[in-house]
Parts: sequence; structure tokens; C-alpha cells
Amino acid sequence: MALQEYRCPCCGGSIEFNSTVGKMKCPFCDTEFEMDALKELDQALENEEPESMKWEGYEGQSWGGEDMNGMASYHCKSCGAEIVTAETTGASSCPFCGNPIVMMQNFAGQLKPDFIIPFKLDKNAAKEALSKHFQGKKLLPSAFSSENHIDEVNGVYVPFWLFNSGADADMRYKATKVRRWSDNDYNYKETKYYTIVRSGSLTFENIPVDASKKMDDDLMDSLEPFKFEEQKEFITAYLSGYLADKYDVSADESVERANLRIKNSTAQQFLSTVKGYDSVQTENSNIRLRDGSYKYVLLPMWILNTNWNGQKFVFGMNGQTGKFVGNLPMDKGKYWKYFFIYFFISFVIAFIGAYLLLMD
Repeated sequence: MALQEYRCPCCGGSIEFNSTVGKMKCPFCDTEFEMDALKELDQALENEEPESMKWEGYEGQSWGGEDMNGMASYHCKSCGAEIVTAETTGASSCPFCGNPIVMMQNFAGQLKPDFIIPFKLDKNAAKEALSKHFQGKKLLPSAFSSENHIDEVNGVYVPFWLFNSGADADMRYKATKVRRWSDNDYNYKETKYYTIVRSGSLTFENIPVDASKKMDDDLMDSLEPFKFEEQKEFITAYLSGYLADKYDVSADESVERANLRIKNSTAQQFLSTVKGYDSVQTENSNIRLRDGSYKYVLLPMWILNTNWNGQKFVFGMNGQTGKFVGNLPMDKGKYWKYFFIYFFISFVIAFIGAYLLLMD
């Protein structure tokens, strides 16, 4: 497998993408490199032939197809170690010498992303966001934030499909208006029924659908939105210093989720135009897509894995905007404590109110 390690021409150290300055930077001598300067290097590397050092006549036991199913191996150019990793891994670091590496072959040909949104926020920002996430959570166990330790903080470029489409829709609703009044003898209620028709067209751009089986779809959806106007032409140098996967969910397999998002958004948009009624119910929905297209992009995510009390908690941060999400444990003792406090306060207020009414 072809690998690429970006080396500083000044000191020879491994360089990686620095989200703070938006450039490749050497952590040893602080030399910075413009991303455009690495485009020609990427193109040359894509055309390189793999090295072959095969011994004629040697017959040894080799890995079978089932043994290496879903796996790939590579040699680190810095220390020579042979590493076995998932075949969908596009960027990682050598566990022996720590040098960031990019598996060029995994981003060649039709697997090469069209665009990438580079990281804007670093690992320290992700850790600070986790601490802020703990603040103000009254039902959080007291020992969680103090005893809880971060097992992993990984900057990951997650593969996504971005879908574009137009949508023509015809919607029909059943609505009611209710009028009530009274006289000395009776209470009256008048209900009027209406049929409402809406037709129109909408345009959808950059509908993201997670293309990695490893990533939880709900977590990925929660980290939206992204500022797609800041996307860059894909250069493998952006991956240096981060983890990255290539897609293992095809565009065809992702269409169903994209269609569902378009359908729900269209329904909400049209329903929002029906106003002034007491009740509205959708009777018929007809949505037709046109001019559909898609592209393959990598989006920046910080994934934080924590372990506490035998349970694993996963948090995520949008590496571009800083949006932070993740579930937290609940202290049941605190829950019942606050429940009885609020119940007691409500009871006292109700008792005082009732007493004042009786006094009047």
C-alpha cells in the first residue's frame, strides 16, 4: 500500500496540518507550508508505481483471503514497522514511532473525495468543550467529572455523501376552525372544515449523509450543521496528523436517508404556510425529486471516548464549528432529591394559596 509521510525540508521532521494557522506546520522548527504547494506532490504520488521486492522461488505460508478480510497492511517509512489496520482507514499514525501517515491508495481513483472541510479547532478545544458540557448538569453524578478520565481524543475526518436535488410537491390538508359562545341556556360550538392545497418547488443543497458504518448516525446528525461554503479541494496533506476513513456505505445505499430528510423538510416547510386554523392534518403528500446529484466529502469531527463506572460514554465535537454533543449519566439519588424538593415547594405554595383564598 502506498503511504505518504510529509517531511519538513528544513529539519526533516514529520509535518502535519495545523488547524490554528490553516497550513501544514512543522512542530519541531515551526516552518509553515501553504496547502497549494502540496497539490503537485499529491499528483506525482498518485502516479507512482508500488515497489516490488519479490523473491523468485520462495514459497512461504501467506495470509488467506478470509484472514485479511476487511484488513490491510502497510510499512511505516520512518521506523519500518509493519502495521495491520482496517482497509477503510485513510489516515492514521504509526503506533511505534508516532509519525502521521496517509494511505494514498485508499484515496485514489473513484474513492478520492471531491472536497474536504479542514479542522478549525484543535484537541485542547475538544477537551475544554467536554468540561463545559459537564457544567450546570445538576443530575450529573458528582464523581463523574472528577473520576472520569478521557480514554481517547481523536480528530477524525468522517466520510459523507452530500446530496443536491430539486423537489416539486403537491400537498393537501384538512383543517378546521372552531368558534364557541354561550347564552343563558346553552353553550355553543361551531366547527368549519376546510380543504387546503399547496403546490410548489424547493431546492436542497449539501444534504449530508454519514458514509461510515463505524460512526453512529444519530451522533453524526447531531453535530450538524457545517459551513459548506468553507470546503476546500481535497488534498491528502489535510489528513496528516488526523485519523480518516474512506466510505464503506455507498451513495446508492445512502439515498434512502437523503430522501427521508428531503421528504421531512419539504413537509415541514409546506405545513408552515398553513396558518390561522385550529387544527391541520395532512391528507395527501406527493413529492417528486429532480436534477439529483451527489459528491463525496470528508468532514472534521473530534470523537472523545470516556469510561466511568464500567460504562463507556462517547462525545462528539464538530471540528469546524465547535458544536458539542454527548449523553451523560444521571445520579438517581439526586433525581429523587430534587423531585421531593420541588414537590414540597409546590405543595407549600398551593397550601398557602388555598389558605389565602379561604381567608378572603
